Amino acid sequence: MSTQGETRGPVGWRTAMEAALYGPGGFYVRPGGPGPAGHFRTSVHASPLYAGAVARLLCRVDEQLGRPEALDLVDVGAGRGELLAGVLAALPAPVSARVRPYAVEKAERPQGLDPRIRWAAEPPAGTTGLLFANEWLDNVPLDVAQDGHYVLVAPDGTESRGPAVGAADRAWLERWWPGPGRAEIGRPRDEAWAAAVATLERGLAVAVDYAHTRGTRPAYGTLTGFREGREVAPVPDGSCDVTAHVALDSCAGPGAVLLTQREALGALGISGARPPLALASSDPAGYVRALAVAGEAAELTARGGLGDFGWLVQPVGVAAWPG
Repeated sequence: MSTQGETRGPVGWRTAMEAALYGPGGFYVRPGGPGPAGHFRTSVHASPLYAGAVARLLCRVDEQLGRPEALDLVDVGAGRGELLAGVLAALPAPVSARVRPYAVEKAERPQGLDPRIRWAAEPPAGTTGLLFANEWLDNVPLDVAQDGHYVLVAPDGTESRGPAVGAADRAWLERWWPGPGRAEIGRPRDEAWAAAVATLERGLAVAVDYAHTRGTRPAYGTLTGFREGREVAPVPDGSCDVTAHVALDSCAGPGAVLLTQREALGALGISGARPPLALASSDPAGYVRALAVAGEAAELTARGGLGDFGWLVQPVGVAAWPG
């Protein structure tokens, strides 16, 4: 078992996650390797249709902004820059020529990345355009509580009872995750999202993630791990991703809209409907291509899968949802 990125426990889960994911040798910052795509499948990796939908959303935001001279596209939690590369490839040339793409990631810039993409550890301030965060908030470290006390964790994943929950976290729990039992304290995600949104002068901020709302909080929480494409125990030693679903409703600011990915992508032109059978006779090759596209669209919008992801759409000086 790896000892990179781990803490000497027991400590609170927020401290343990921070070290395991982003500390020296942590899961997301260690050099080399396949990056997040080698361990779990996101919508970005499932199909280029996803980047195409984000490109269409950026074009609609561009229209709302009156086609500014510089149009910012900020990808928070950019991984190896896969989404930005896909969006840039999908944009119409007149829009692409005005786009300033930023990849926000704590890992080092990967080799071979499009030189147009600016690499940053934090979202740049004063941007105008679209800030997009696909599966970022679920990796913002957070504490776990059990019956009014913090849950502590050792590097091997063993948990123990900690001190009583502090006042700020207790207030968050009372509002957003009331009741006895185990809960994941989403206050750090609220603060991280608010800080990211605050970097926009005008535009739209979108967070896409595994999510739940106040009425559907899971009784035992969602904390888990991923390694090499498989779900594993959340051991905070740097050897695996450690993640928890996001209380997107608590992150939402004034004017925000919550959608499922199925709803959002449908509004952006993605449908899993099969092509008409008549096409198989008139254009067999075209039918096969259309069938493959429909299959990819179906995966992105599937009930019980990626289609159930939450989209938090936060406007800053524009309409809430241009879909």
